[in-house]
Amino acid sequence: MTDTQPSIENPDSLLAASVDDFQAVLLEGVSRTFALTIPQLPAELYPVVANAYLLCRIVDTVEDEVSLDFPQKEAFCQRFIEVVKTGKGAAQFAIDLAPLLSEQTIPAEHVLIQLTERVIEITHSFAPEQIEALLCCVDTMAKGMPAYQGMDLSGGLATLKDMDEYCYYVAGCVGDMLAKLFCHYSPEIAANREQLMALAPSFGQGLQMTNILKDIWDDAQRGVCWLPQDIFTETGFDLKTLNNSGTGKEFQLGLEHLISIAQGHLHNALKYTQLIPSHEVGMRNFCLWALGMAVLTLNKIQQNLEFTDSTQVKITRKSVKATILTTKVIGRSNWLLSALFKAKTKQMACQDWQYQAKL
Repeated sequence: MTDTQPSIENPDSLLAASVDDFQAVLLEGVSRTFALTIPQLPAELYPVVANAYLLCRIVDTVEDEVSLDFPQKEAFCQRFIEVVKTGKGAAQFAIDLAPLLSEQTIPAEHVLIQLTERVIEITHSFAPEQIEALLCCVDTMAKGMPAYQGMDLSGGLATLKDMDEYCYYVAGCVGDMLAKLFCHYSPEIAANREQLMALAPSFGQGLQMTNILKDIWDDAQRGVCWLPQDIFTETGFDLKTLNNSGTGKEFQLGLEHLISIAQGHLHNALKYTQLIPSHEVGMRNFCLWALGMAVLTLNKIQQNLEFTDSTQVKITRKSVKATILTTKVIGRSNWLLSALFKAKTKQMACQDWQYQAKL
């Protein structure tokens, strides 16, 4: 790679890059998954959705930074909301935050924070309706997530409602934002706005629940648990003992319950995707690739309830490629998509527990 090519290793080269190259390089650095899916979107949507993800990642970086205490995280989140809202103060935000980031924060996120001002300049180049959608998402995420920083999460969350709220702050609000952006992009899609907005949070929550279930043991090693105690109280398991006896039958029953709930959210995600016109192939791919990978991950968890490490339920690159190929073949057919979803999730749904969004 030459010095003139934009790269994470050379932040100055990113400043000189085009908007698409700038955002593409940062996306590749902070999330290979979204670097794969976001470019599937139409050219009119790609820049704003890529920018939205970078904004959310800045909030995530603040929330995940181990060197920051709760008041600092809350203060930086509030400042960032104002930066996104006004387009001002981004440079000082970066100057104040960048030196505080630890080595546990990945290099690409260090660069992202350093280049916050360019990210915000791009944000404020969009249409007012698009900016408002991005701001609403950042505002919800940045106000909601800090509340969990002061909690003792070693014994999980108290209730399923608490877990739902957490998933909304982390991902459900992103579903809302995407639905707004999709409706702004297409009057044809906007005709189904009410249904899309009802299903959108469930899409994000389904993906986030899947990640939580996959990462149970990785989180437990850090003394954190995002599972709801009330679900496990029904099966006779105390999440405070998760590190010691998490693979017993009582725990597995609760895990199956949550898998079923996640499956219900993903079913709503499928219905959301099916509301997108079949000729919008790129938009469908964007949704279906994420949905397909989540379904495959849940399947692996369902089939291996005794797993003790996320690597044991992580889907392979071969499975990712198969998901992409399958959606390219059947992605325009709502009937085939429903049939495939039913076949892949029939072992997950527990009829007494299955969640459906109220429409």
